[in-house]
Amino acid sequence: MSTQTHIEQITSIVNSMLETEPSFFCVAVKIKPTQNIKIFLDGDEGLPIEKCVYFNRKLYQLTTEAGIFPEGEFSLEVSSPGVGEPLKLHRQYVKNIGRNVEVVFTDDTMKGGVLLAVTEQDILLEQTTGKGKKAITQQILIPFTNIKTTTVQIKF
Repeated sequence: MSTQTHIEQITSIVNSMLETEPSFFCVAVKIKPTQNIKIFLDGDEGLPIEKCVYFNRKLYQLTTEAGIFPEGEFSLEVSSPGVGEPLKLHRQYVKNIGRNVEVVFTDDTMKGGVLLAVTEQDILLEQTTGKGKKAITQQILIPFTNIKTTTVQIKF
């Protein structure tokens, strides 16, 4: 069986498991050639480590029962996508309203600012340039079709 078929089967298992957990969602499923399955989950209010452990155990059991890999020859990792990972799903954009983001456009130019709003078609970004009395704040409407990646920026 192909890796893509395995990914589709596991994604189906993940999505059926998450039907009873509506505040959590699957961001991505990846499988390395060593049969290492990496499942990236997120939640509207974050993904606590206890939930990662719970989902890992449940998914390991469901994957074993499904017999996707012969004789259980696979490893499984469940985690959130991580701070530096670009946002992939509309739901992730909504979750991050009010946070600083960096948007890379399809032409590889960049803009940074605060994510103010998200619709089905676009995002609204507030960008401040300059400092003090010379600071200029503007709002920029960015269609999803113009976005290559969006990454949350952590400020310390």
